[in-house]
Amino acid sequence: MANTSSAKKAIRVALRRSVINLRRRRDYKEARRDVEKAIVSNNKKEIPELLKKAYKEIDKAVKLDVLHKNTGARYKSSLATKVKALA
Repeated sequence: MANTSSAKKAIRVALRRSVINLRRRRDYKEARRDVEKAIVSNNKKEIPELLKKAYKEIDKAVKLDVLHKNTGARYKSSLATKVKALA
């Protein structure tokens, strides 16, 4: 257990940040899944909109250090390659 007041505060802050990071991680994963589902179902009308949303969520995760920038770039590249193969 934390002894000092600063250590207690650090625990509180870590818990708050953990919730935010989990939410951000869930958001980008859902966005990626949505694009991949649209690709599998060959739904060409929804793909551009979903891809744009996925890019946005991945960029937010990178900005907030939930994802490493190279990982984010790899995810975006992978999605773009799959969409391009469909076209």
